[in-house]
Amino acid sequence: MRDDGDDLRVEPAAAGRVTITQLSDALGLSKGTVSRALNDYPDIAEATRLRVRRQAETMGYRPLSHAQAIKTGRVRALGLVVQIGDHDSQRPFLADFLGGITMAASAEHWTLTVATAESEADALATMERLIDDRKADGFILPRTLTEDARVALLLRRKVPFILYGRTGRSDGCAWFDILGEDAMRDAVLHLARQGHRRIGFVNGGVHYNYSRLRLTGYLAGLEAAGLPEDRGLIVSGALGADDGARLTRRLLTDPAPPTAIVFAVDHAAFGLYRVCAELGLSVGRDVSVVSYDGVPEGAYADPPLSTFAVDTRNAGERLADLLIRLIRGETPETLRETAPALFVDRGSAGPPRLSSAALARRIAEHDRKTEREEDR
Repeated sequence: MRDDGDDLRVEPAAAGRVTITQLSDALGLSKGTVSRALNDYPDIAEATRLRVRRQAETMGYRPLSHAQAIKTGRVRALGLVVQIGDHDSQRPFLADFLGGITMAASAEHWTLTVATAESEADALATMERLIDDRKADGFILPRTLTEDARVALLLRRKVPFILYGRTGRSDGCAWFDILGEDAMRDAVLHLARQGHRRIGFVNGGVHYNYSRLRLTGYLAGLEAAGLPEDRGLIVSGALGADDGARLTRRLLTDPAPPTAIVFAVDHAAFGLYRVCAELGLSVGRDVSVVSYDGVPEGAYADPPLSTFAVDTRNAGERLADLLIRLIRGETPETLRETAPALFVDRGSAGPPRLSSAALARRIAEHDRKTEREEDR
């Protein structure tokens, strides 16, 4: 049947199904007002919207999803395309992240549509398909790039999106991000207070926007600590333990090696442990390390990894909430939030036992001893 002009098109109620007529009668409101409240029209007061939603929950009212989509143009679904080729796409934090998104979405009676992609090109094609098939009203974009093709696509298609991170262009973008640059600055200051004067930095992939921000934070930490900037102590491109080990060895075999290293990514920091074991060095005493992410594996390193941890469940909740508000009509520039990471001091960053010169001599002696043993 067809109700007044502001109402949904509804079908005859199945046995036991609560109708919009019954809901409006219980509330003492017109069906049009109830319909507009349920569909988040901006002309409905927030108090009325909440009242209608509470009554709908109490009575067990559920609108027909296909009729609602026809009327509003929305399917009440958030989209997320996970690029499984990314270095950390399968990390344990993903469960918490998805849990946060679905919890916040469910509170507003929205759902989450998740798809996977093998590459950037596949991710773009998948997003296009979800848009064309009307499977999502907007998208959450994790792991933002400085030049992000996903942003360009969604701006061109006029589809709402929220960044988990920031990007090189800010116009038309809403975001929620963790202040990784502040974490890197604080990591340097923590090590400087421990007595370290040469502090290295191992950055992540240069195409990720977070790498640019975390480098800025590291440099700000040096300046705040009164330490000189030495570009020889900065290396980039470590996303996992193998790259982390390779770049750690490069730093430690410098004639004036750092006595402490800050990593932009926890998984890369695990490579330092491997190199220190090979060189007979003690992590936290001969070489200190502070990293970022708070992955669970860090608690089981020896010694446990000192890191800046991220509340990924809360991040998922905030992203879902902001995206729904954006879809409802708020402007992107008013939907930008940041939060700090939490420093977890576990013991991998202590006062230096060796000076840079003494550390260089010890590493050189170890390498010579290894060579002699291999020549025998």
